[in-house]
Amino acid sequence: MNTLSRRTFLRSSGVSLALPFLDAMWGRKALAADVGAPKRLVTICASLGIYGPDFFPVESGDAYTPTPYLKMIEAHRKDFTIISNVSHPDQNGRDGHASEMTWLTGARHPGLGGFRNTISVDQFIAEKIGFETRYPSLQLNTGGNTSQSYTRSGVMIPAEMRPSKVFAKLFLDGSPDEVLNQMRKLHEGRSIMDIVGEEAKRLEKRFGSADRDKLDEYFTSVREMEQRLQKAEAWVQKPKPKVNAQPPEDIKDEKDLIGRMNLLFDLIPLAFQTDSTRAITMLIQGRGDVPTIPGVKADHHNLSHHGQDPEKIAQLRLIETAQLKALGTLMEKLKAKQEGSQSLLDNTAVLYGSNLGNANSHDWHNLPLLLAGGGFNHGCHHTGDAKNNTPLGNLFVRLMQNMGIEADTFASSTGALTI
Repeated sequence: MNTLSRRTFLRSSGVSLALPFLDAMWGRKALAADVGAPKRLVTICASLGIYGPDFFPVESGDAYTPTPYLKMIEAHRKDFTIISNVSHPDQNGRDGHASEMTWLTGARHPGLGGFRNTISVDQFIAEKIGFETRYPSLQLNTGGNTSQSYTRSGVMIPAEMRPSKVFAKLFLDGSPDEVLNQMRKLHEGRSIMDIVGEEAKRLEKRFGSADRDKLDEYFTSVREMEQRLQKAEAWVQKPKPKVNAQPPEDIKDEKDLIGRMNLLFDLIPLAFQTDSTRAITMLIQGRGDVPTIPGVKADHHNLSHHGQDPEKIAQLRLIETAQLKALGTLMEKLKAKQEGSQSLLDNTAVLYGSNLGNANSHDWHNLPLLLAGGGFNHGCHHTGDAKNNTPLGNLFVRLMQNMGIEADTFASSTGALTI
């Protein structure tokens, strides 16, 4: 079997398509020793909270009864851990949503006079290992350019909300005009695989059947992502029909929260599979409009402040159930992709949660947290002290250690969380 550099790309006419990890990239000695792929981290924050009674199990340990939200991802029960009674201390700040900016930093009293944010966990990771990938980190947002990623000097790194731009960043190379030209070809339905096809065919002849299968799966994923982006872009150019009915919602509709979540989620496996980065943050941006979800009639922010109104809670559940289903699909896609003897999910820690423990009252204690993948021993509900919450920094220390980073403290941590 030929040995191939991990940084090999397929290149042609302004396109640079990174390859996924193949057996040929490990070499015979590495394969014999079962050397694992690099570890990654993706953090996903629902800024308007997660309804606790439908998220947190009553029982702790591995014999917990799944709550309504966890039933949405029951197929992956052995792949995730629910964590409760964990929070950053002193998160009372400028307003009830100020803790959004400190979910990944742990800085105290966000937004108050004299406040200066500190480095976020993804940027701490990027400082240590970011030079090993094309992009030290990626920041995504479902509805704006705000991110939860902050440099060591406390400066926010803007996020990208347009999947097409993220796709171009990952796969299109060359001058601005060349990139624009390739984007135009994609909009016309021409695949990147059409452009680098001959080079890909020559490359495939060098590999065994296992690697050819991996390449075929990867190329199929790239084509599918292109097709989804093409459809989304096409709707922008088409006028809505003048009929006595509601026109179909454009995926570019700012209110289509779940549609945008799914498009961004589709890019995460591609970014990790090609080792384009090892740290991704995604903010599910809280908005004041009505999400395009059947049965939801009130704006999302208003529903998060439900005041125990059953009708509002019922609508909030529709939104958050859809989010959990999208998360389940992401886990499924990560689990389906193999790297050596492990799955991409085995090598990727996915932290899903919120900076608000109870969004109804802007309470920042007992944050809802779900940790999936990463090679951890999952399948349980891990509980901390309800009165004296475990610092969230303890979990961050554990996540960094899992990525091979020597760290024993972060923010207000008192150690590494045992998972």
